[in-house]
Amino acid sequence: MPKLVTVSQLSTAIPALSQAGIRWLIFTGKENGLEESGAVIRLGRRVLIDEEKFIAWVASHGANGKVRAHAERTQVTADSGR
Repeated sequence: MPKLVTVSQLSTAIPALSQAGIRWLIFTGKENGLEESGAVIRLGRRVLIDEEKFIAWVASHGANGKVRAHAERTQVTADSGR
């Protein structure tokens, strides 16, 4: 049975990930592949995360730079508006 946790619980379990960072990954889930991984489960307004699938997704995407590249593109766009 999968271990389902909230954003707050995941952030507590993995201190390197802030709640805001996790929420951003979920918000951009269609673009970054997180949604496709099956790690995010929505029950009405509640968002639950399959911890094992999330960690596997982070490990696979961090290694090839897709998450990092997306974050850098977003930062460049945000900086351009100043």
